[in-house]
Amino acid sequence: MIRVGIVDCDTSHVVAFTQRLNHVGIGEEQWVDGGKVVMAYPGQSLHSPERVPEYTAKLRDEYGVQIVNSLEEMIGKIDAVCVEANDGQVHLEHVRPFLEAGIPAFVDKPFACSVSDAKEMARLAKTKGVPVFSASSLRYAPEVVSLLARREELGAVMGVDACSPASLHPRNPGLFNYGIHGVEILYTLMGPGCCEVACFSTEGTDMVMGRWSDGRLATLRGTRAGAHHYGFTAFCEKGVVQSPAGTDLIYRDLLNEIVGMFQTGKPPIDIRETVEIVAFIETARLSAERGGKPLAMPTVG
Repeated sequence: MIRVGIVDCDTSHVVAFTQRLNHVGIGEEQWVDGGKVVMAYPGQSLHSPERVPEYTAKLRDEYGVQIVNSLEEMIGKIDAVCVEANDGQVHLEHVRPFLEAGIPAFVDKPFACSVSDAKEMARLAKTKGVPVFSASSLRYAPEVVSLLARREELGAVMGVDACSPASLHPRNPGLFNYGIHGVEILYTLMGPGCCEVACFSTEGTDMVMGRWSDGRLATLRGTRAGAHHYGFTAFCEKGVVQSPAGTDLIYRDLLNEIVGMFQTGKPPIDIRETVEIVAFIETARLSAERGGKPLAMPTVG
C-alpha cells in the first residue's frame, strides 16, 4: 500500500481524493486501490484561505488523516505526495523538498503559472530521477477517452473545438485558474506540438486559437457568462464527433493514473507536454493583453 501525503488543503480535491483512496464517505464504484492518504499539511492559502479549516478538519476528524505542521515532517513517512494547492504559483516551492528527497509527486492543476516554474519542476524531477505528473481530471472524461480509443474507426484528429468554464483568480491569471480544464481536453485530443497562439478576451469569454506545427488548428472557448459546459467537437479524418465531457467518474479515473505512477514510477503523460500546456496558457494570456495578436510559443525543451 502506497502511503500518500497531501500538501495544501484549500481545494475540494483533498477530500475527494481521500474518500476514493481511503474508501470512506463514498460508494464502492468510486474507490481506488493501491494507495492511502495517511498525512496532510494544511498550508496557508493565498487563493482560498477560507476552505483550509473545513477541509483540514474533515481529513483529521472524519477520515483519520494525521495533520502535520510542516512539509519536512512528511519526509520519510510517506511514499508519494499530492501537491493540491489551488494556487499554481506555490507548486514549485511546495513540491521541491519531495522531489529532492526522491518522492514521486502528483502536482494538481495548474502545474505552474509560468513556463520558468514548470521547466524547473521538470528539470528537478529529471535530475533526481523522480516521476512527476500533473493533469486536469477532465483529461479522463469518458467521452475524451472513448474518442482516443476510436482512432482506427475515426482516423487522425485534424482539429478540435473545446469549451469549459474559465473563472478568473489573480493568483492563477487567465486560463490557469479554471480554463485549464478546457486546455487539457484540447491537448488530450490534439497532442502536443502547438507553435502559435492567439487569444481574444472579454469580461465573459476567452476565445483562443492554436496553430500546430503540422498545420492543424484548434480552438478553446472559456466562459464566464451564461451557461457553462465541458465539451468538444473533434474533426477527424473519417468523422466529426460532438460531445459533452462527463464528470461522474473523472476523479476515480485520474487517481487510478496517479496511483499507477506511484507504483511503477512511470508518468502517464510526458512532462514535456505538461510544460507545453503551461506555455500555451501563458502565451494566450500575453496575446490577450496585446489585443489578440498571434504569438509564437516559447521553446519548452
